[in-house]
Amino acid sequence: MIQASSGSVTPRSTLGGLIVPFQNVQITSTLVEPADTVLVQEGDHVSKGQLIAQLDTQDLQAQLQSALGTAASDEAKTKSTTLQAGLTIVQNGNTINSGQASVRQAQQTLATDTINLTRDGQLLKNGYLAQQTYDAQKTLVANDQQAVRAAQVTLQNTVSQVQTNGTTTSGLQGATVAAAKADEQTALGAANQLRVQIAKAAIVSPIDGVVVNRNINPGEYPGTRQIFTLQESDKVYAVLNGSGGQIVGVRTGSPVKIVSSDRATLHGTAAVSAVLDQLTPGSTNFVIKAVLPNPDNQFHSGMVVTGQVTRPRSSGVRIPRTAFTDDTQTTVQTIVKKPGPNGTPGFTVIKTIPVTMVAEDGKNAVVQGVQIGEEIVVNGQLGLSDGQPAEPAKPKSDRTVAER
Repeated sequence: MIQASSGSVTPRSTLGGLIVPFQNVQITSTLVEPADTVLVQEGDHVSKGQLIAQLDTQDLQAQLQSALGTAASDEAKTKSTTLQAGLTIVQNGNTINSGQASVRQAQQTLATDTINLTRDGQLLKNGYLAQQTYDAQKTLVANDQQAVRAAQVTLQNTVSQVQTNGTTTSGLQGATVAAAKADEQTALGAANQLRVQIAKAAIVSPIDGVVVNRNINPGEYPGTRQIFTLQESDKVYAVLNGSGGQIVGVRTGSPVKIVSSDRATLHGTAAVSAVLDQLTPGSTNFVIKAVLPNPDNQFHSGMVVTGQVTRPRSSGVRIPRTAFTDDTQTTVQTIVKKPGPNGTPGFTVIKTIPVTMVAEDGKNAVVQGVQIGEEIVVNGQLGLSDGQPAEPAKPKSDRTVAER
């Protein structure tokens, strides 16, 4: 017999499952170049960044040189266009200065001839100048006025033309320079695109893993097919199956002890990465995925394993797991005191009571339905009957030498 006491248990579930790859990487190529070399075979271990195949790049290299030549030519054109635009802008500035000078000169001539016309008018009035001479001077002033207007129109046209031409960053000249620069950038972009394609011709492994499929040989074109399949092997998934009662409470990050069913000495410690609900509607099957470090590549995809998953600790009234009367774990037997007849001393008897198991760790269980201090039959499967007399076990200090 034992007294129910306060305590806690750490439940663990043992689940069966398989080792699966941490990830499958399927490698294809968009290039239409044949393979020069293929450096790996199926089953080879590869490291991240390792060259596993090289495609031919001769035609791509030729296209790159052509694109670089075009870019250099366009760069020279950009410089030439910029210099020409700058020269045109300077010349336009000089044209404006010349036009302004022409306007000032015409205005000065008009002013001088106007003064002379005024003087000739006084001379004509006093009879000292012939009418014909005065008329000639008047015609000259009219011509001067027309010359001023013509010079002003020419200057305005020149200013408008200069404003339209703009600078090397605006107007017609700016647009011409921008177009030349755009051609240069287009050529450089084509060259960079070819560089990217040349880089893609070197097929490298994106992971540390194993080559499980090689589907290209030297001289073959990749086409649209998958040319390599790699499996990451430095870590793997342990995929464990269980019922709802086995996985309830399992949390991400919980430790899982993994043991190979094929070789008991092969074991490791994984960490829960995901708890997946039923995979098939209507089923009670749940899946736990745990990440298992595999630095020595001892765990292989397809290996059968078992995993012991640690669940959250539960506290409450604790009893030995052996106290349950059957595998349903719903009843235990206690020792209760029953009064004797006619005032005689009482005696103890067996009584079966229902309980609810909250959690268990294989040795002890936390239950509801039992009070702390109650006497519990340690071995509930002795076949004792309710009402059968029972005597609690004496502490060792109370036993006689013969009883010990």
